Amino acid sequence: MQKIDEIQKRLFEEVADLHELPVGAYNLRANGELAGRKTTANIDIKTKTDKSGIDITIKPGTKKESLHIPVVLSESGITETVYNDFYIGDDCDVLIVAGCGIDNCGNQNSEHDGVHCFYIGKNSKIRYVEKHYGSGNGEGKRILNPVTEVYMEEGSSMEMEMVQIKGVDSTERKTIAKLDKNAKLIVRERLMTHGSQQALSIYKIELDGEGSSADVVSRSIARDNSYQKLDACIVGNAACSGHTECDSIIMDNGKILAVPSLQANNTDAMLVHEAAIGKIAGDQLTKLMTLGLSEQEAEEHIINGFLK
Repeated sequence: MQKIDEIQKRLFEEVADLHELPVGAYNLRANGELAGRKTTANIDIKTKTDKSGIDITIKPGTKKESLHIPVVLSESGITETVYNDFYIGDDCDVLIVAGCGIDNCGNQNSEHDGVHCFYIGKNSKIRYVEKHYGSGNGEGKRILNPVTEVYMEEGSSMEMEMVQIKGVDSTERKTIAKLDKNAKLIVRERLMTHGSQQALSIYKIELDGEGSSADVVSRSIARDNSYQKLDACIVGNAACSGHTECDSIIMDNGKILAVPSLQANNTDAMLVHEAAIGKIAGDQLTKLMTLGLSEQEAEEHIINGFLK
C-alpha cells in the first residue's frame, strides 16, 4: 500500500474534498497503486483478478452511507486504465464520490482512463460526484478519458454531478445509460477549458421503460484557444420524458460545438432539447463595474456564478 505524499493530499482535496480519511467505505488510488481501503458491513470492495480495477457491492437496503474512490497521479509518464463495477442492491440511498487529479511537472504525458459500470437495483437512489482537476508546470499533458455506463432498474434514480474546471489538457467523457420503468436520471455537467485544451462530452441515454425520464444539462465556458464539443442524445423507446440543455459562454478564440439530438421510437415519448452559445453580455459587465469591480473582476464574478 502506497504512502500518500503532500502533492497527492492536495489532489485528493481538489477532486474529493478529502482533508482526512473519509467516514464510510473508501478506496484511494495513487500513481497506479492502492493507497488506502476501508469496507463496511454494507459496502464491500474487492480487487479485480483479471484486470486493473475493483468490484463494489452495496447490500440491499443500505441507506445514508458513502463511498469515496478518487484517483490521483503525481508522477509524469503514467498511463493507466481502470475498470470499476458497482453492484447496487434494491432500496439503497448512497453517495458515491469519484474523480481524478493529475499533477504533471515532467515532460511525458500522464493519463488516467476510468471505466465505471453501475448496476442499480430497484427503487435505489444514487448520487454520484465526479471531479477532474489538473496542475503542474511540466510540458507533459494531463489526460482524462472517463467512461460511465449506467443500467437502472425499475423505480431507481441517479443524480450525476460531473465537474472539470481547471488544468486538464484533453478529455473525452462518454456516458451511456439505459433506464427501466419509472427510473430517473439527472446529469449536471460543469466544464471550463482554457489555453489549447480540448474537451469532448458524449451522452447516449436510452429510455426503455414506461415513465422513465432523463434531464441532461451542461454548462461550459471555453477560453483562450480551447475547444469543446457536447454530443448529447436521448432515445425514447417508451412513454417517457427527456430533456437536454447546453448553455455555454465563449471567450477569446474559444470554439464550442453543441450537437443535441433526440430519437423518439414511441408516440408517447416527450423529448426536448435546448442549446445556447454566446459571449458575456456587455450590460452585465457594465453593471458590475459600476459597483466598483474592474473589468477582469467583473468577468470572473460572472464566470463563477455561471458555473456554480
